[in-house]
Amino acid sequence: MRQDILDYLMENQGTFVSGQKISELFGISRTAVWKHIRVLKQRGYVIESYTKKGYCLKEAPELLRPEQIANGLKTGLFGKKIVYFEKVDSTNTVAKRLADQGADEGTIVVAEEQTGGRGRLDRSFISPFAQGIWFSLILRPTFPPMEVSKLTLVAAVALTKVLRRAGLIHCGIKWPNDILVGDKKLVGILTELNASVEKINYVVMGIGINTALGKKALPRELKKTVTSFAIENVPVQRVELLQDVLRELERYYDVAGEQGFAPILEEWKVLSCMLGRDVEVSASDRSFTGKAVTLDENGNLMVETANGMERVLAGDVRVRPV
Repeated sequence: MRQDILDYLMENQGTFVSGQKISELFGISRTAVWKHIRVLKQRGYVIESYTKKGYCLKEAPELLRPEQIANGLKTGLFGKKIVYFEKVDSTNTVAKRLADQGADEGTIVVAEEQTGGRGRLDRSFISPFAQGIWFSLILRPTFPPMEVSKLTLVAAVALTKVLRRAGLIHCGIKWPNDILVGDKKLVGILTELNASVEKINYVVMGIGINTALGKKALPRELKKTVTSFAIENVPVQRVELLQDVLRELERYYDVAGEQGFAPILEEWKVLSCMLGRDVEVSASDRSFTGKAVTLDENGNLMVETANGMERVLAGDVRVRPV
């Protein structure tokens, strides 16, 4: 019903339509109309309302409709199949279900809003309506399961290249799966694997990019650690950004398949914002501090400590303030 009301307002954009007319047209009460209008306003639609004049749609947020993404998308595989939701619990959850059912490699699941978006270590990932790009990509790589962690590094390199071209020239990669601007998180990447001992069945790569997310939408504890294009005062079009991300992801995925991960790991080092800086590492069994030095050939972080070099295979790494 809400979508029907929105479609009607879109058809009459710039013109006032009465609440009574909408009520009669869709067979609902005027109170119900008002409630739907209120939700649309919360989702970024600029709707003016006046007694006796009704409602007028002035401005609509840019949506990631499949037909808009497909228009001008220059990829061979990624994004050729698009599954779209206005709201979903998690695009990764949906993508894993589709992958189990045999969805093609390159299929993406896109949502305007996630109610249960998750990051690494089962942390929540805030994904409000039309304030970011929240999507998951289904991959079916042929390399061994032990190599799958490197896909996160591949994605980080591709995304950083795109974001810098889009105007965030100082963004950089934080091992293993975040992209930061000034030590604040802009992008999160979550890679989930389904495999046997010898063979990858599929990989689902979830990516969240904060675009229009404002400080008011952030909980107090995240205001000092999270940023967005809007907070950085860099304008961006979501559809164009997603198209560019898909193109670059596919290009680097092909490089990994043809040349291996070595050249991409070298690019990762150049694009990193943490190498050479002091870090705090929290692993499952212990914590320590040191200086992030480099990546090894397997994509693990090498940290120089007072007791020698430590190899970080997994865990939480925090860049210590200068």
